Amino acid sequence: MRRGLRFVPLALLVAVLLELVVFVAVGRAIGFGSALLAVFAASLLGLVLLRREGMRAWRGFRESAQAGRPPGGQVTDGLVGLGGALLLATPGLLSALVGLLLLVPPVRRLARAGVQGAAERRVSSMVAGDLFGPRRVRVRRGQPQEPASPPPPAAPPSVVDGGRAIEGEIVEPGRN
Repeated sequence: MRRGLRFVPLALLVAVLLELVVFVAVGRAIGFGSALLAVFAASLLGLVLLRREGMRAWRGFRESAQAGRPPGGQVTDGLVGLGGALLLATPGLLSALVGLLLLVPPVRRLARAGVQGAAERRVSSMVAGDLFGPRRVRVRRGQPQEPASPPPPAAPPSVVDGGRAIEGEIVEPGRN
């Protein structure tokens, strides 16, 4: 993770340069006054949506917690919505476009699944279960494969079929 952080300054520089290039291109196409007005309007809309998305995320989290449901889905949805609103509030046409896309429901669902998958990979299975609810388990019948490392001692069987334990594995989404 820390190795990737060294590229953050470079990524920010590239993002600022891309924003400038897009602004100049749009300014030449529709006029610089109109382009400046579009940036201002997008930022204002983003500030309004920040409040709305923040309240929506908090309400969803609170309702999930009160109902006894895992709050992870509401939290990730709120993070994606807040991220979209924040990108929209950031001055720039390119960031505004990405922010608007994150607020469109189909794109938001895809982003939420990506955020949830990243969060599940970074926390233990028990914490992921508490946050996002039960995980799906794929069970294969047949000869068990030899594990790369020995299993933990006295691990209870996680899948039971008619009173006898069968081998199973947790398969991460997108990995086979």
